[in-house]
Amino acid sequence: MKKLSTLPMFLFAATEGEEGSSGFHVPSISEFFPPFIFPSGAEYGDEPFWAFNRIMFVRLVMTAVLILLFWLATRKARVVPGRGQNLAEMAIDFVRVQIGEQILGHNARRYATMLLVIFFGVLAMNISGIIPLLNIAGTSVIGLPLMFAAWVYVTYLYAGVTKHGLGGYLKASLFPPGVPWYMYVLITPIEFLQVFIFRPVTLALRLLANMMAGHLMLVLCFSATSFLLLEGGGAIKLTAGMTFVAGLGVTIFEVLVAVLQAYIFTLLTAVYLNMALEEEH
Repeated sequence: MKKLSTLPMFLFAATEGEEGSSGFHVPSISEFFPPFIFPSGAEYGDEPFWAFNRIMFVRLVMTAVLILLFWLATRKARVVPGRGQNLAEMAIDFVRVQIGEQILGHNARRYATMLLVIFFGVLAMNISGIIPLLNIAGTSVIGLPLMFAAWVYVTYLYAGVTKHGLGGYLKASLFPPGVPWYMYVLITPIEFLQVFIFRPVTLALRLLANMMAGHLMLVLCFSATSFLLLEGGGAIKLTAGMTFVAGLGVTIFEVLVAVLQAYIFTLLTAVYLNMALEEEH
């Protein structure tokens, strides 16, 4: 956060001297803890039994939009696809073939639905961060990334135990073949941490960190633009154009990040499943 705070504090100091105003909105972690919509007026510290905030609203909206888009694309499916059906089939084939079949081989069909839900679910939640009026990614709070990671974690453990049995899976995971027996003292604890802790944790944190950072950068750029344009004095107003262009650049970059993070999450899901299912790993 130290680097993020440098620019707004400089701009604040530059404008305060001329106008005496102090309206710049410095992005902070509070961006990810908006007030509750229901129950109205409740704060996070009150810990209500159930509450609904803007991020939950964004998640519901993007889920509905995703379902609607695929329903519209496939409701009149034909042998010769129309434009919408063709786009949907291309997107599905990308996940099914380029990720599923390339990594899982003959096991791809079994896990195709899971890979599709993860890819398009993560993508939809990521992309909401740049949609006007929503303006925050559904994956920018730990709950959803953790839920996706937990699903992957339980699935690859279940797949490995089902395929090899509990003892066989633990042996293959914690005692890699071809390693001198005395090296297991070092390797086995590392493999345990990797298989049972690091994989799900890094899946969730990688997604969360990228979405949080993107949102903070967008808020920084466009808040600076608004502040400089409306409250800056004299020539300082001209710098609003710079921050606006920077905001547009960050927005385009966020689209790429949203797609890339969905791809990486799905790719690693397929890799972990393949590692659980293969004979020696």
